[in-house]
Amino acid sequence: MALPDDEKPAAPRKPLDRDPVPPPRDTIAGVEGRVLDPATAITVRGVRPRSTVYVGPRLLVSKSVDLDGALEVLRAVARPLGWDVLPGEEDPRTAGLRFGVVPLRLVVASNQATIAPDGWTLLQQTRAQFGVESVRGVGLEHVVFANPYNHGHPAGEGNPYNHGHPYNHGHPYNHGHPASGPMTAYGEAGSGGRQPVAYVGPAPLRRADAEIPGRRPVVAILDTGCGTHPWLDDVVDTSVTLDGQPIGFDPTVADSEVGGDLVGPLDGVIDAMSGHGTFIAGLVHQACPDADILSWRIMPSEGPVAESDWITALSQISELVRRHRAGEEGGQPIDVLSMSIGYYHETPEDLLFDPTLYAILEDLSRHGTMVVCSAGNDATSRPAFPAAFAPWSDGQGPVQPDPTCLPVVSVAALNPNGISDALFSNAGPWVTTQVPGASLVSTMPPFEGGLQPVARTEAFGRQRESIDPDDFRGGFAVWSGTSFSAPLFAGRVAAGLLAGPAAEDSISAVARGWEILGELASVTP
Repeated sequence: MALPDDEKPAAPRKPLDRDPVPPPRDTIAGVEGRVLDPATAITVRGVRPRSTVYVGPRLLVSKSVDLDGALEVLRAVARPLGWDVLPGEEDPRTAGLRFGVVPLRLVVASNQATIAPDGWTLLQQTRAQFGVESVRGVGLEHVVFANPYNHGHPAGEGNPYNHGHPYNHGHPYNHGHPASGPMTAYGEAGSGGRQPVAYVGPAPLRRADAEIPGRRPVVAILDTGCGTHPWLDDVVDTSVTLDGQPIGFDPTVADSEVGGDLVGPLDGVIDAMSGHGTFIAGLVHQACPDADILSWRIMPSEGPVAESDWITALSQISELVRRHRAGEEGGQPIDVLSMSIGYYHETPEDLLFDPTLYAILEDLSRHGTMVVCSAGNDATSRPAFPAAFAPWSDGQGPVQPDPTCLPVVSVAALNPNGISDALFSNAGPWVTTQVPGASLVSTMPPFEGGLQPVARTEAFGRQRESIDPDDFRGGFAVWSGTSFSAPLFAGRVAAGLLAGPAAEDSISAVARGWEILGELASVTP
């Protein structure tokens, strides 16, 4: 007798659709992160999970669903497991906004000894007992990562005790990283990894306000922030708030664009993400010197951020845009939003998404803000979100093109030749376009890390030394990743906006955005 579809063995994944290598435990420990392993995860008929990283003892409930109803069914399932479900407070910054989430904390019930509470286990048990619809709008709190390519980088990306000399790593196929040897080469200084470089050309030419027809296009960046740099100090605004409430990290959180070594061992090595946002801002500025840039801090210098913090920031940004389009006080024009962060969803084919994330992006898009996302650096065709909210070329994606709404744009990376795809870059029908993303040159805060030149001496009264691998006082660096493809494309969109009349209402902004996508990426509704 034939087995029902739900009981048949899962079809083997296509080789290109592999799951990325899980992050090290210490990388996700700060957000109570856990890795969902499909081989051991609790399964329910009709819900076959993929791997993801999530905050273990927490769930998120969208503001669009009935919190009391969700709590009732979750608590009924949690009770026999020896757990309780405690609703937290919505972030006060989204309390009066249209979008947001309420966190649910899973705890051990009083007078109980049981296994550690786990969001995935509770979700699946609830789906099994009450059906999928009972927890629609309730989801895992994903751990969200940024997308520079750092694998195998000698200066702190990996084993902090194995710095050695950055040019003396032997054969590129012998790094020990689960990724292929050719891929890890992109993380090496001299092969595309983060390293100082001397830029000797002129600064991008920015026209005076009087020379700009209408207002300047505005590109917003949600990343690690932006440090000081002569190119950016008068271009990038890091002070925009919503009703006085900070967007992203508040000023009390240490700024990785000011102090490069904030976490990790006491070795002076610059953190993996330090300088990331400054590098991104420099790429936008190079692509469109006349654009104004907004920069908000949402990513720390090492490791990921919890999804709820990301959703809070996006909710605030969408409100800024809505107010601007409505002509209300406290609004802010944003023509392009560039995000080089994302995650892999555990059940994309079942469409069990928390509705909040895409609802915010759709709202931004309907108001004429183009959302540009990096595709990811895991050399897989597995869809990464939010990039995979872009329209798929095969029509199989979760979102179909809509002429009244700008699409999410997913950007992959090209090699410096501008022809071939970078080996690390994700790919698939969900990728919208490819632009250079390997060995790019851009701005860097004036960091001087703990690594030293291999040799130093004096002659004729002057100091002589080899290149210091983490001395960025020259203000420029080379780096690789789809993290940098996305802002480069975002800057090109801004430049396209300058070529036509400014669109101050949502309908004309959406129409103009589609025109530019057609010109830059051959994408039409």
